[in-house]
Amino acid sequence: MKKLVLAYSGGLDTSYCAKYLSQVENFEVHAVSVNTGGFEKEEIEDIGRKAIQLGAASYKSIDAVQIFYDKVVKYLIFGNVLKNNTYPLSVSAERIIQAIEIVNYAKKVGAGYIAHGSTGAGNDQVRFDLIFQTLAPEIEIITPIRDLKLTRQAEITFLKENGVDLPWDKAKYSINKGLWGTSVGGQETLTSQDGLPDEAFPSQLTEEKPIDLKLSFEKGELVAINDKKDSFVNNIISLNKVASCYAIGRDIHVGDTIIGIKGRVGFEAAAPLIIIKAHHLLEKHTLTKWQQHHKEQLGNWFGMLLHEGQYLDEVMRNIEVFLTDTQRNVSGDVFLTLHPYRFSLNGIASQHDLMSSSFASYGETNDGWTAEDAKGFIKITSNQGKIYNHVNS
Repeated sequence: MKKLVLAYSGGLDTSYCAKYLSQVENFEVHAVSVNTGGFEKEEIEDIGRKAIQLGAASYKSIDAVQIFYDKVVKYLIFGNVLKNNTYPLSVSAERIIQAIEIVNYAKKVGAGYIAHGSTGAGNDQVRFDLIFQTLAPEIEIITPIRDLKLTRQAEITFLKENGVDLPWDKAKYSINKGLWGTSVGGQETLTSQDGLPDEAFPSQLTEEKPIDLKLSFEKGELVAINDKKDSFVNNIISLNKVASCYAIGRDIHVGDTIIGIKGRVGFEAAAPLIIIKAHHLLEKHTLTKWQQHHKEQLGNWFGMLLHEGQYLDEVMRNIEVFLTDTQRNVSGDVFLTLHPYRFSLNGIASQHDLMSSSFASYGETNDGWTAEDAKGFIKITSNQGKIYNHVNS
């Protein structure tokens, strides 16, 4: 039999793929899921049982949470990446790591084929195919849902006709959880005018009394919360548990897909939004004006290229080096307060704070230059404007 690795999530599309490819196309299907956060042990075990029931010869769950942080999330923080100034790339960023892990597994087991359940109308087909073709051009990509233009009902009918009668009733809202946030899709996100109701979001408001937090960063990475040190990944998880009780981090992102159409997606990303904003505030105090200017541009490019599936382009490694170097002095504490549905940044404390009162205080006094120095500087700075107005008046 032809050995095939299937990117398997346990949902309707990949369940159809498992049954169709094993039973109709006669592939030896090896189902693989990649955990980039959001899956409990019991969920993974249930996904594995379903894969075998659907005809898979084997099932493998790959834990890639730490890899996801090291290869992607860390740089999203360094770059303060919010797509369209809104979306922290919660789920789209995961697809890159999932694709890389799946193709590595396929090469490890000697598979000649890789399959995924993407449709022809979204971003994921591009992300998966780009990674697969770049890392393993010799492996053929199989995409039944896209190629056969299947509807949801057609998939359900096929599964029932072949002895699979699982409850495929579509939930009112589609929820995809991960380390860096949760996406929320529903009827409201298919149009332009409606917002998502409270019940659409996985976390509900359970705390109303404001609390103060201290986030400690070392070289741009979150190392402690309220002086309690833990791993970078655990700190993200811990902060999310606290902040999601305040229903923080909800929004709807409107973006341009890779294939050229507009799309809307709701999301809940309490920890990512807090970390990015806190990190950005610390950078305002510890980086120079031109560092901030250039890293804002390169951070946006990193996020854009990641979103577009271009993670393996060498320019991404160049940007990573730049972003990492900018973090040498981004260390210190950020003080904030959590409120229902929002948070406020109160200030920072850092030995690298460039608001050094021993040199000058903005708008008040200066010890580093004289009044005559200031007048001369201003006069020279105005030269370009004066020359332009003189010539063109």
